[in-house]
Amino acid sequence: MSSERPKLAPDTPKVITAWTSGGGRSVYLTSARGWTENLAEAEIFTGAGAVDVLAWAAKDQTHVADPYFMQVTADGKVAGRETLRETIRARGPTTHLNFGKQAGNN
Repeated sequence: MSSERPKLAPDTPKVITAWTSGGGRSVYLTSARGWTENLAEAEIFTGAGAVDVLAWAAKDQTHVADPYFMQVTADGKVAGRETLRETIRARGPTTHLNFGKQAGNN
């Protein structure tokens, strides 16, 4: 990983997030091993096996860059120490509702 992130215990609910290689948009890994911009579609991981999936995602450099674990609640809402940062990544800019993902800008 290119930046230091908080370590999460194996039993902590988490998703794998990254940036698209082509455009830098925030994406989340799905259970079908695809990438989505919708956090609600992300697979939630717990247990030691999540590390293996993160290692697989790190090899997917043609689609994404810098995948890492992001803490969520059991129902998939952003949680943990990085809540503000990850909420902004998931929703888009905080400047105005007419810009970013919340305005439908792709």
